[in-house]
Amino acid sequence: MSDRPDPRIRDARLYLCTDAREARGDLPDFLDAVLAGGVDVIQLRQKGLEARRELARLEQFAAACARHGKLLAVNDRADIALAAGAPVLHLGQDDLPAALARRIVGPRVTIGRSTHSEAQVDAALADPQTGYFCVGPCWPTPTKPGRPAPGLSLVQYAAKVAPPDAGFSDAAPPWFAIGGIDLSTIDQVVAAGARRVVVVRAITEAADPGAAAAALAARLRG
Repeated sequence: MSDRPDPRIRDARLYLCTDAREARGDLPDFLDAVLAGGVDVIQLRQKGLEARRELARLEQFAAACARHGKLLAVNDRADIALAAGAPVLHLGQDDLPAALARRIVGPRVTIGRSTHSEAQVDAALADPQTGYFCVGPCWPTPTKPGRPAPGLSLVQYAAKVAPPDAGFSDAAPPWFAIGGIDLSTIDQVVAAGARRVVVVRAITEAADPGAAAAALAARLRG
């Protein structure tokens, strides 16, 4: 066994965070559309779900990821990631320390970290448990109300200390820009040095989520 990231994280470009689409009632079709459209990693992010309900939703996410050969991520909770058999666990700055999460999920789960400052980027790079990290927010976003946006300068810093085109190494895990990214801003993020992004509303609120995913993926791989 290895605690290295799932090899697919190196090639991932488009990472989607979404709720379970309960208000729309279209989760199975939505998952198939976005994963076929170009999403490489998908995370269920829905605060307040009790464990049993979250695991039930994650079964649907996992089945869709298996059909499309894509990565499933669990947000915040190492116990849920273990129970769901998810290959990716994402931790925020106020969640469990990565070393403790590793003791729960075991050696094969990729652990991601949120970073919002140069110091946090440096800490993620120095932590051997970091399988990937996210940098942002690039712009203020309603999904994280009240959180200051460090902007593209933090993306530029990450590109300098962890060059995204260098591939995976122990010193430079892959990273994703996050926060307010959509088709109108993604070119600015790429120009700042990012090659991978996390999105939410750009896909979840799109009239055609699959087409939105395809358009974003094309900008990243073009």
